[in-house]
Amino acid sequence: MSSTHFQDFLKNSTSKPLRVLNPAIPNSKYIPIDLSVDNLQLKHIDVSKVEALQNYIQNHVNQHNGLVGYGGYNEVRNIYKRSHHFNENNATERNIHLGVDLWIAAETPIYCPFDATVHSFKNNTNFGDYGPTIILKHTINEVEFHTLYGHLSLASLENLEEGEHIKQGEPFATLGDATINGNYPPHLHFQIIKDLQGFRGDYPGVCNKKDLEFYLNNCPNPEWLLKLGF
Repeated sequence: MSSTHFQDFLKNSTSKPLRVLNPAIPNSKYIPIDLSVDNLQLKHIDVSKVEALQNYIQNHVNQHNGLVGYGGYNEVRNIYKRSHHFNENNATERNIHLGVDLWIAAETPIYCPFDATVHSFKNNTNFGDYGPTIILKHTINEVEFHTLYGHLSLASLENLEEGEHIKQGEPFATLGDATINGNYPPHLHFQIIKDLQGFRGDYPGVCNKKDLEFYLNNCPNPEWLLKLGF
């Protein structure tokens, strides 16, 4: 299936918004937030410090009477400059975000958007990395694809088994805090992946400009499923 056909498939896979957080939270409580290099407010905030970034995000959500901050797909960010994990080679700096972030408190339950099996899971412990991560496999009308959930709690990986079935709408994980989630304010990194390219328990969630076209085709906008801003 071509990337265009896969995107069309996702757009038409559901007429209703799918949820990876509590489905009782209405769209009106999801507040878009800009963490890109174009946000001039961030120039006055040390985004390398968890508390400073957390305060900025929480204040933004509170000012708009929301419960969840969301956004970040195809967003160029400066926050990754703090970690060698993304900047081993200055010529190929990875700073373009490939998923949607949902900023909400640690221990928040995560729900399965489609019937799934557990593909793989891993604690990715690099500074600035995902921390505990789960990848689910979905097969709908013979179309196979994956969803990735990063920045989870360590408890989310306990007693988990590859191949385990998870039903649509079932809670299967919780969010971690900064001590284990890669040193970020609590949030879920949610990403759709067409081809995992052999990865297990991990997949790039940030890319460089040179590889951007490939990754945008392989990791289409999760908004096609969440329908938060569409």
